[in-house]
Amino acid sequence: MKGKLTQKQIGQRIAELRKVKGLSQEDLAKRIKISRPSLTQIELGNRGLDVMELQNFAIVLEFSLDDFLSNDYTADPVEQLPTTASAKKEVRNSTPVLQVEKFKNVLLYMLECCAGKPNVGETVLYKLLYFADFNYYERYEEQLTGAKYRKLPYGPVPLRLDSLVKQMLEKNQLQRIKTDYHGYPQTRYIPLVKADLTKLKASEKEVIDMVIHQFSDWSASAISAYSHKDMPWLASKDGEDIDYELAFYREAPFSVRNYGNEIEEP
Repeated sequence: MKGKLTQKQIGQRIAELRKVKGLSQEDLAKRIKISRPSLTQIELGNRGLDVMELQNFAIVLEFSLDDFLSNDYTADPVEQLPTTASAKKEVRNSTPVLQVEKFKNVLLYMLECCAGKPNVGETVLYKLLYFADFNYYERYEEQLTGAKYRKLPYGPVPLRLDSLVKQMLEKNQLQRIKTDYHGYPQTRYIPLVKADLTKLKASEKEVIDMVIHQFSDWSASAISAYSHKDMPWLASKDGEDIDYELAFYREAPFSVRNYGNEIEEP
């Protein structure tokens, strides 16, 4: 029996077939002649397919369109994803809900660690926050601060940061200073109070420390260029919010999760 499938169902079936065939996203994207970010959006159900595109997938992945579009279709049961991995994906919540106090304490802690570095202006700080949030989500399938990030020209930018910083400035928790760095104007922040580390779990602090260790010495241009190669950035549309689920489509060197026996590309 055939019925109307949603974009998400079509994407999930394509992802399952790709894995059954032993193809990476890069392999399949090249054979279909589309970009890997486009394939990621298709598998997530964020991009639809016309009849000709679906036919191309049918040729490369060797499936019958009639079977594929039937309501009772399944990929080869012997080679499907482990049920534990599938279950985890179904129960995790990728919808970010900002935890204001957590976000403020993460910001204060980052500034305590690296505000004294001359390269750490707003641009670098935005990227440190982004990598902390998305690395934590990829590794633990939970939100760190629950901040939303938008794809803007200079990289991912946390939403509502301006209003939170304004609150912290008014409460004398932060000081904002304007400087020049190698001839370019720079906005920097100095923490005036210490972060309350009791608000952070050990796993959260560990991920934040790793991000600070890896990136806090990078220039604004270097960390921006690096963020532009990260799958969550690549697969998002300009001016739109970045989906946390895209963290599970990362490959080296961006992926921070040791998947062990799990399939690396959901």
